Amino acid sequence: MKLGARILKTGLAIVFALYIADLLNLPSPVFAGIAAIFAIQPSIYRSYLTILEQVQSNLIGAAIAVSFGLFFGHHYVAVGLAAIITISIVIRLGLENCISLSLVTVIAILEVHGDDFLTFGLIRFVTVLIGVLAAFVVNLVFLPPHYESKLFQAINLLQDEIIRWTRLAVRQASEHTSTKKSLRKLKDHQLKINQLFLFYKEERSYFKNKKHAKARKLVVYRQMITTSKKSLEVLQRLHLHENELSKLPEQFHIMIQERLDFLLTYHEQLFLKYTGKLKPEHTAWVGQDEYLQRNEVMDIFADQIAISRENDEDEEFSSYHLLHILSRILDYEENLEHLDTLIMAYQNHHGDEIKIDLEESIF
Repeated sequence: MKLGARILKTGLAIVFALYIADLLNLPSPVFAGIAAIFAIQPSIYRSYLTILEQVQSNLIGAAIAVSFGLFFGHHYVAVGLAAIITISIVIRLGLENCISLSLVTVIAILEVHGDDFLTFGLIRFVTVLIGVLAAFVVNLVFLPPHYESKLFQAINLLQDEIIRWTRLAVRQASEHTSTKKSLRKLKDHQLKINQLFLFYKEERSYFKNKKHAKARKLVVYRQMITTSKKSLEVLQRLHLHENELSKLPEQFHIMIQERLDFLLTYHEQLFLKYTGKLKPEHTAWVGQDEYLQRNEVMDIFADQIAISRENDEDEEFSSYHLLHILSRILDYEENLEHLDTLIMAYQNHHGDEIKIDLEESIF
């Protein structure tokens, strides 16, 4: 079991909320601890949004609970009806994430009996809010999340795996079942990266120059994710059409292998370029001038189709499946070039920023 920062922060928020409630001599401090559990979020910005939503939902829950307590008493049926109405209003206002805590407020207030019902109801409401605020303070101060390094590392690790399997697949060296299992894992990893990107996007910058740098970084990371997705599509096509790939003419097979080797190396070095580890003289790629252009690849492809038809080799050479593979490779290549352009633009404007620390926790 992995003990993550969010687990630690949840425990600390509970302790902090209980301590504050006890320090203020509030009855039933346990409600503050319960509120802290619901209020812990994966990012500071989401914690801020959660406070706004929780305050609204708890005000609704408290108002309904007080109303039912005054007019219908504290019967169990009244508690159930108050809960139903609270849920309906909270959903109508688009505060679905706060339903649980608003119901805790309803029950906490309607649990109180006697003449001091309103006073105790207010105290219970304040107790719940203390729990929410305690969670926000813990999330703000204790181990604040830094999603940029997590995002870069996740993309880098994903791409390393894709590159490794692609090099095996294009050489017909990968075992079919193992590749299939790895593809499933890579897709799951890609979904986690999308979530990390969303968290990083939600992080707020408070200085103007940082906002501009953050905006450019978002564009770069979005393209990194897109380019990794395109490379994964190439791997999927190589795996899907591995039988057809084995029947390709040797010259064509070697051409695809060399092209992919070049693109995969290009992709690896773009990460080094972004982190400032690539020498300036390697900005122009070695051998790029002699490299086949996209239109030349399509010309060779058309010529090979004509030759195969003349020799009646339709069963051996599947131009339809090969077109799928080539289209994915060319799409991947275009996205790599676009990523290179974006990285260069970012470095021209914000090249003084140190990015080496993005990879520190990998090793």
